[in-house]
Amino acid sequence: MKSTALAKLLQLGSQALPIGGYSHSQGLESAVERKWITDEGSVLRWISNVLQFSIYTFDVPSLFALSHAWLAPDDASVCSLNAEFVATRESAELRAATLQMGFSMRALLYVLPGLPIRTVEILRTLQEPSLPCVWSAASAAWGVDSRDSAIAYVWSWAENQVLAAIKTLPLGQSAGQRILFSLGQSIEPGVAEAQIAHMDDRSNFAPALAILSAQHETQYSRLFRS
Repeated sequence: MKSTALAKLLQLGSQALPIGGYSHSQGLESAVERKWITDEGSVLRWISNVLQFSIYTFDVPSLFALSHAWLAPDDASVCSLNAEFVATRESAELRAATLQMGFSMRALLYVLPGLPIRTVEILRTLQEPSLPCVWSAASAAWGVDSRDSAIAYVWSWAENQVLAAIKTLPLGQSAGQRILFSLGQSIEPGVAEAQIAHMDDRSNFAPALAILSAQHETQYSRLFRS
């Protein structure tokens, strides 16, 4: 990878990226409330399961398809895949999370230099830009390899989950780093498998996640927006 592309990839996956990922627990806080998650082991198990049954099986294949559409270029497919991704969010909170981060990232891209005019024009036509759609647009515009982009996307999501767990549980920083170290070993093979998956085989069937996310909307006390 060229050093310039690597720098942009690191910026894309950084926690300093001001898109609000830190404000969403993606159902984890609700699982803590119900004591499904209580310690380091259960945090690792929860995040690993969401990766296995939702992120690797739907989000990442969709990210690859969007990257291909941006590079083609195929404007109709970009819009269709974006709409499909938004429609598959199982709760109001999960839907709001991808849209809030998508809107924030789109606004950020507008003020950064070097974004192709075509990319700007397509992004402006999207009334509800999802995070994967805008993320893949940035990756394509910056010359980041689609697999590297997907690895950064998954890492960013996993890191946010670990940070949410640390804020919610009596879980130390060292425990959080052990969880990330373990998760990091599975990301590359998980992304590689998702890259060769057929689009018709995508699935984000994770009913417990959907139910907990919906229950979080009325949770009495909470730190996160979702």
